[in-house]
Amino acid sequence: MSRTSTGLSIQEPAASPQTGDVNASIDWRRHVVTISEPAHPDRAPHTLAERAEHDGYFLVEGLIPDGECSLFVERLQEFAATARALPEGLSLHREPMVETNGPQLPKGHDIRKIGGLIHDDLFRKLITRKEIIDRMRDIVGEPIRLFRADALMKPAQVGSEKGVHQDSPYWPIEPMSLWSCWIPFDDATLDNGCLMVVKGSHRKGPMPHVSTQNDYVIPTDRYDGDDLVAVPMKRGTGIFFHSLLIHGSAANTSGTPRRAVTMSYLGPHHRYVGTKQAPEYPTVS
Repeated sequence: MSRTSTGLSIQEPAASPQTGDVNASIDWRRHVVTISEPAHPDRAPHTLAERAEHDGYFLVEGLIPDGECSLFVERLQEFAATARALPEGLSLHREPMVETNGPQLPKGHDIRKIGGLIHDDLFRKLITRKEIIDRMRDIVGEPIRLFRADALMKPAQVGSEKGVHQDSPYWPIEPMSLWSCWIPFDDATLDNGCLMVVKGSHRKGPMPHVSTQNDYVIPTDRYDGDDLVAVPMKRGTGIFFHSLLIHGSAANTSGTPRRAVTMSYLGPHHRYVGTKQAPEYPTVS
């Protein structure tokens, strides 16, 4: 399976239905374990670089104030409902279940992803926000380039799960050490599909992935499901994570959406290794 990218919006790998338990939904409720402080603080990593290297992720509470979260939600819903003209380079992707045989929903409540947010003036300010870029600089170096910036809409009731995976196997970039910042604009809960992660899993390197009907996932026999932990987050909290961190999210079974943005960044040592003409990744620092 080749890894492809067009511009700044990731194209999902072509689906080819498989048999076996990789096609079964994960029982996400088995993994109701929230992140807590380490039992032995004296042995825990202390600096940002140490935490990033050891855990493969870290949280920053209050990264975006509530008022700004509301502004981003409003912009996203305008795009989803096509109430605002889509800038060139921005794309809408519908929920697979709704597209095939799903219920009729109000306009804009069936969108799974909005790609190419670098082309929107409001989100461009978020992508280049000092509080994000300063932390990325400490991890990936400088100059920093943007690989992708997408909204993950996870609409109420129909927001599909994102199976357990790593990001880098999707992407034609080496080395496999990009970092992303993921920010929910709604409280991310167990009911609406908060992130699940395997702490420290980035240190194991890339894992094999297989295609399912609508996803690209790690086979369940290649990781221990009991290691998955939930990361509920208040709106505006940021989680920064390595592109080889094993993670996923459950379907949204709640009556409210879980809208979030994910922004992935390259350092000076990252290079494009795809088969197509190399995209331009804009410098953001």
